Amino acid sequence: MEFLAEHWLDIVTTVLGLAYILLEYRASLWMWLVGFLMQALGIVLYYQKGLYADCAMEFYYLSMTVYGYWRWVHGSASKQSLPIRHFPKRLVLPWLAIIAVVWGIIYWLLVTFTNSNVPIADSFTTALSIVGIWALAHKYLEQWFIWIAVDVVTCGLYFYKDIPFKASLYGLYVLIAVLGWFKWRKMMHQNK
Repeated sequence: MEFLAEHWLDIVTTVLGLAYILLEYRASLWMWLVGFLMQALGIVLYYQKGLYADCAMEFYYLSMTVYGYWRWVHGSASKQSLPIRHFPKRLVLPWLAIIAVVWGIIYWLLVTFTNSNVPIADSFTTALSIVGIWALAHKYLEQWFIWIAVDVVTCGLYFYKDIPFKASLYGLYVLIAVLGWFKWRKMMHQNK
C-alpha cells in the first residue's frame, strides 16, 4: 500500500500515457484531450522528482495540445482534417539547429539554476520533444523518429530517477512508435 501511495501520480500518468500513445497510433483527435490531462498531472510529478526541464516542458505541451487539436481539425488548406504528410526537407536543418540551441540553453539553465543531477539527458529529451510535439501537431510522418529517440533516452532516465511506471511506459512507447510509423505510413498512402 505504501508503494502505491508513493507512486500514485506515476501510475495515473502512466495509464494516461498509454491511452495517449494508443490514440496517437490511431491518429485519433481524442489524443489531444488525454494528453492535456496527462501533462497537467506531469507538471506535479516531474517537479517532485527534480526533472525541472521535463516539468517546464509540460507547460509547452499543454499549449501544444490546444494548438495540435486545432491544427488537426482546421489546419489544412481546405479547412478539412489535416492529412498525414512528410516533414518538409527544407525544415530539417533549421529544426536541427533549433534542437542544438535549445538543448544548450536548457542544459545551461539546469546546471546554473537547479540541483539537477541529469542535466544532459533532461535537456536533450526536452529540446527534442519541442520539435516532436510540433511535428505531431502538423501530422508529419517523421515525428515518429523523433519520439523513438526521446523514448529510448527517457526510459533510461526515468528508471534512474525512480519513476518506474513511466519508465516502463516509455519502453513500450519505443515499440509503439515503431509500429506507429508503419501505421501512419500506410494511412498516408491510403489517403492519397
